[in-house]
Amino acid sequence: MSKTILITGAAKRIGREIALSFFNKGWDIVIHYNSSKNDAQVLADEMNAQRDDSAIIAQANLDNADEIIKLADQTLSKNNRIDALVNNASTFYPTPIGDFSEDDWNSLMGSNLKAPLFLMQSFSKELKKNKGFIINITDINVDKALINHSIYLAAKSGLQTLTQALAKELAPDIRVNAIAPGVILEPPNTEWTTEQKNTIINSVPLRRMGTEKDIADAAIFLSEAEYVTGQILNIDGGKSLS
Repeated sequence: MSKTILITGAAKRIGREIALSFFNKGWDIVIHYNSSKNDAQVLADEMNAQRDDSAIIAQANLDNADEIIKLADQTLSKNNRIDALVNNASTFYPTPIGDFSEDDWNSLMGSNLKAPLFLMQSFSKELKKNKGFIINITDINVDKALINHSIYLAAKSGLQTLTQALAKELAPDIRVNAIAPGVILEPPNTEWTTEQKNTIINSVPLRRMGTEKDIADAAIFLSEAEYVTGQILNIDGGKSLS
């Protein structure tokens, strides 16, 4: 029986590339989405056309605890098992001091911190049984103090701390690591000017932006690195050195 992996936010962008990378390694995929149903279904259809019954889609608003539980149940319906979890889904937008609300807090904490924690708890017994692994997607800006993004950074910082704490708590049966992307893609609904892109690229030692594949390759590496746990792997072209 194929191994099953849940990837949150897998319908588009980085999550989609991670899903395809694991699919190409022979994994069965649970494609989580919130509102991008068409993209999720197209991806699942593409996978199932290549390998029968290899992918399902699962909808959930990760701000809602009941829907997180529903997502866990849907995931376990695929092969009645789970072998790995990638907490990729993320909400990102600025919250300048004086302008944010409790709704902003709940939204940014939901997908970035609460959902990953409760999904890790929901799957801990099954992952322990299957000697599985967890990969969390954090952000190199946790250590850089990105202006006007205090709530987002608090959530991602919490996820980084959870990665290390649960790596110890869930060892030796479950490995828990994180990937901290640098400059990979423009934020959703944002288009940088050529000047903005050049400024960003010039701040990166490798002198280029990363790609979705760079993150997916790191996820595959962590999935196969059986003596690695509790690590935060920066995929940032060296930007965190500055």
